[in-house]
Amino acid sequence: MSNLDPNQQAMVNLFDRHVKAELEGDIETTMDTMTDKPHLTNVPLITGGVGYKSVRDFYANHLVGKFFPPDVEMINVSRTIGDNQIVDEVVIRFTHTKVIDWMLPGIAPTGKKIEMAVAVIVKVEGGKIAHEHIYWDQAGVLAQIGLIDPTGLPIAGAESARKIMDPSRPCRSI
Repeated sequence: MSNLDPNQQAMVNLFDRHVKAELEGDIETTMDTMTDKPHLTNVPLITGGVGYKSVRDFYANHLVGKFFPPDVEMINVSRTIGDNQIVDEVVIRFTHTKVIDWMLPGIAPTGKKIEMAVAVIVKVEGGKIAHEHIYWDQAGVLAQIGLIDPTGLPIAGAESARKIMDPSRPCRSI
């Protein structure tokens, strides 16, 4: 039994439909879930798009159907639902076996395992997605694929995702 009001349930259904379409490579359904003037910002890289055409182009060329390698595992950690926004906290695990333009543009596959905590903030206006703001620790990802040496740097890598999955894990001392 859901404790969501009808508006919140409609937002959840809309966002779930949006993500399913992204993963299945369905650009038409993905864009049908969005307003006429959406924006998408992958915050660590400031990539995405502003406006319908720009968002559609970004999705078509870099994300929809190209999201992750086949072994991707997306684990929902938490979901917060307000009157017009959803915030998802997700842990994503995969092997870097293909170019992932939206996250690691221009970086050839390394074959390395990546584990990352991701926060997605989605705003809904008039029954459509108005924006997505997506956050992750890019330094941690780059360390996991060997492009940054985390020695002596405050970079947690996969450990941050593991801590989110298991809050009983100890925190690092500073």
